[in-house]
Amino acid sequence: MLSMAKIHPQRPTCSPNYMTSRRETFTIWMKSLVFHGNGCTVFDSNGEIVYRIDNYEKKSSSEVNLMDLRGKVLFSIRKKKLGLLGHWDGYKWSGSEGKKERPWFQVRRNSNNILRRDMDCHVSLGCDKAQANCYKMVGLAGKYAFKITDGDGKVVAEVRQKQLSSGVELGDDVLTLVVEPQTDHSLVMALVTVYGLIKHKI
Repeated sequence: MLSMAKIHPQRPTCSPNYMTSRRETFTIWMKSLVFHGNGCTVFDSNGEIVYRIDNYEKKSSSEVNLMDLRGKVLFSIRKKKLGLLGHWDGYKWSGSEGKKERPWFQVRRNSNNILRRDMDCHVSLGCDKAQANCYKMVGLAGKYAFKITDGDGKVVAEVRQKQLSSGVELGDDVLTLVVEPQTDHSLVMALVTVYGLIKHKI
């Protein structure tokens, strides 16, 4: 289990830096700090909260918000029910301008693996452009393990069950997120959120 010091930091942090020049490691606790709420809480390598999702409705609701520690909304993620699979749209918030009208990204499950426990998802960035940048979320061995790759197949982020230095694995609801350099942390967390919604974890 996470220590109380890790769950309840002694002091608030500044707004997170959404991109760094070095690899960053985060801990994801698949619980909301809000009593009786669903969601997740994300800690940086110092054990301080940097992202959170507080879902007051049932798990896998049709819309959730990814926020920073202070409650600033970074992305709104909305499920679109079209046919058997549907898709998830991510709307980016920008200061006083609020939520953008067009989705910043869109996630679709690969229809070829709908019945498999592991799953792949296609991610399109810039859905309003003729040629959008693409990512993939690829399921790995484990209940909630997956990686995010870019259009060239390069891994930009990976999620696995958290393991202590002694080799002991923590519970299914405690995960490690590793993000490679020059990668937008908030976008990665938005994609992790979508994966959690698909897996009925958030």
